[in-house]
Amino acid sequence: MKVAVSGYKGRMGSEVVKTVLGEKDMVLVGVLDKEPAEQVMPDSDIPVFGDLETMISTVQPDCIVDFTIPKFAFSNTKTIIEKGVRAVVGTTGFTAEQIEILTKIAEERGVGSLIAPNFAIGAVLMMQFAEKAAKYFPNVEIIELHHDKKLDAPSGTAVKTAEMMAAAREKIRQGADGEEETISGARGADYEGMRIHSVRLPGLVAHQEVIFGAEGQGLTLRHDSYDRISFMSGVALAIRETANHQTLIYGLENIL
Repeated sequence: MKVAVSGYKGRMGSEVVKTVLGEKDMVLVGVLDKEPAEQVMPDSDIPVFGDLETMISTVQPDCIVDFTIPKFAFSNTKTIIEKGVRAVVGTTGFTAEQIEILTKIAEERGVGSLIAPNFAIGAVLMMQFAEKAAKYFPNVEIIELHHDKKLDAPSGTAVKTAEMMAAAREKIRQGADGEEETISGARGADYEGMRIHSVRLPGLVAHQEVIFGAEGQGLTLRHDSYDRISFMSGVALAIRETANHQTLIYGLENIL
């Protein structure tokens, strides 16, 4: 499989490069950097591009893995799919409308692609467990913790978790009647009545707690990614599995 990586110098992109190079059924044919200072990757003959469309037309990849920034995520993914190339995207910040637009394009082109807020298998399991628990524990809050270089808040994983729980639980408004924030934002973001809190600190990678409360008891689900290698088995799976689909898939749990 011919694979290219967009955002190859980033924390996640560099791990994806190492993963693709280590897979026997994949070959890295090109990488993308916003303003490349070199024409090939160090100690290799793999070309470095500064333009997405040029990379696609030159090396003709089967799949492009994109871990860039939210600002470019939608336009990059749209271009990739429109060119008939499979997209595996870990960049977060997509709106529901953007997902809908990309899904329509993917179906029109018959191109299998995947957008996943989190590629760690443990995180996917946490989201599924949270969805099941929300039916019985509708009072719930999410605390997500990431490194201080992350640009979007709340995280895509937190949003996806909230979406899954909202579909499973009775919609209620949590907290006391007449609750008042003496400092704006103290109660976190409000999603369908549940609260999401974002923590950004150096030294963290990606962590999330889903805290459920009921009369006389509590339930806490937590997942920790201590190293970005935790995401790579999911990325490799997505690269392979999107070849078997002809639409856009949102969430790694849908191909596990």
